[in-house]
Amino acid sequence: MPAVTDCLKSASIAFVTMEIALEPGMRCYSGGLGVLAGDYALAAADIGLPMVFVTLASREGYVRQGIDAQGHQIDVPDPWDLEKWAKPLDPVVRIVLEGRQVAVRAWVHELQGEGGARIPTLLLDTDLPENSAEDRKLTGRLYGGDERYRLLQEAVLGMATSHILKALGCTIATFHLNEGHAALLPVELVRKGASVDEARDRCVFTTHTPVAAGRDRFPLSLAERVLGPQTRGLLERLVPGEPELDMTLLALGMSRYSNAVSCRHAETAQEMYPGVTIHAVTNGVHLGRWTAPAMADVFDRDAPGWRTDPDCLRRIAGIEPEEVAKAHGKARTHLIGEVERLSGIALDPDAPILCYARRMTGYKRPALLFHDLERLLEIAERQPFSVLVAGKAHPKDDTGHAEIARIHQAARDSRGRLSVVFLPGYGLELAAKLVAGTDVWLNVPIPPLEASGTSGMKAAVNGVLNLSTRDGWWLEGYREGRNGWAIGQEGGDPDEHGPLLLEMLEKQVLPEWYEHRDRWHCMMRDAVATVGPRFSAIRPMHEYAAEAYRLPAG
Repeated sequence: MPAVTDCLKSASIAFVTMEIALEPGMRCYSGGLGVLAGDYALAAADIGLPMVFVTLASREGYVRQGIDAQGHQIDVPDPWDLEKWAKPLDPVVRIVLEGRQVAVRAWVHELQGEGGARIPTLLLDTDLPENSAEDRKLTGRLYGGDERYRLLQEAVLGMATSHILKALGCTIATFHLNEGHAALLPVELVRKGASVDEARDRCVFTTHTPVAAGRDRFPLSLAERVLGPQTRGLLERLVPGEPELDMTLLALGMSRYSNAVSCRHAETAQEMYPGVTIHAVTNGVHLGRWTAPAMADVFDRDAPGWRTDPDCLRRIAGIEPEEVAKAHGKARTHLIGEVERLSGIALDPDAPILCYARRMTGYKRPALLFHDLERLLEIAERQPFSVLVAGKAHPKDDTGHAEIARIHQAARDSRGRLSVVFLPGYGLELAAKLVAGTDVWLNVPIPPLEASGTSGMKAAVNGVLNLSTRDGWWLEGYREGRNGWAIGQEGGDPDEHGPLLLEMLEKQVLPEWYEHRDRWHCMMRDAVATVGPRFSAIRPMHEYAAEAYRLPAG
């Protein structure tokens, strides 16, 4: 396939990520990290960056979410057809894991940008006949198995990437390590002859979590067994004094440039890692992917060029608010129909729809809205609204599983007084419907534990108003009373957020809907005009190109 070969050979930047969301049918992603990587690939194609993205094939997917009669999440694999979405490439490389050779090949999937530029994504695959039955499954279940399986997976990603790119004729100047999963890449460069300084100069790193528990750590004894006895001494030299293999610390120590994913996150990360300079590159979303068709028609008419120049969306501030409201209304009607199809529940079309949709885990507080259920129901009886909830918990996250069960219990207890609908199977398709058709996007993490968040950006560009605690991107994006609302004060007590949330719903958000609908429409318009230009994925990709990749301007 000469076109693919040419596309790969022109790449000088390799973005290496454990997961990526490219198409709904390609289930090699779990959530926000992968969706962001997919948005960045699309943005790179739109502006013609010389990039290749590299991930694992993850043939068994992540989690297909079911819900039992008691409201508990049921986890099963979610396999997908790699052959349908990608083409195999000829080179097969071999890496040594636990003293044996493991063969790895790549499949390629291409994206085409607005201007015709193509961006390839390589999906690394060990499901080859020359491998043992166990090794064939290393690129099977995303984030599956025990810590040994996880380290073996991350070794495939980190160690095979440079070899497969070299075999394909790529000359990579910079490897972008997207989270610590790819931290063994610079180690492999050193093992194959590069000096430590040379390897470090070829790598940049993005950290996505301010939660220490979110870092991958492995016992050095396991690292020695998986990576070979000679590697332990190298690791101890690269990250001296560490009693374990900490993938984040390794990536930070072996990268010439490191960044967090919002301004607040950079402050938090700098405190966590004082010996390293942490830059801030706030996340963004691919506007073309997440804007509903009716809203995109408005943008095409009133802000032409917005798909490649998001600043054009500032012009939306000058149009009639009803134009945005009317376009959003079409997406809203579609969502109400989808909810009834999926759940059998008919939402009140005249009442606002609140939505909470993201990964289900403790610090994001999925059930905070229901902390005082009786008061919530009393508010709903006076000022009706509906609540949609979606999101998956990691199979080993007991707190996340408990939160899902708690939400289902609240839905049962609310029946007849408030519609609370949990929609299982949160992924690209459902997310696109939710960010386009709801009215209020709810985000309530415990500050400062939300590194960035991106779902609220997608909602805002569709005219949805954010209601969020002061954390992540919202600290940079909110304009109080113009594009949404911020819960609590800077540095306030997180335990107060639940009562404050209900108070804001009762006294600010719902009265705005019922008593000042014209003002609500103005806020919808301003949400598009203030969030869209600033939080497009094109902006961070330009920042990476200039500051991290050292590409020449233009």
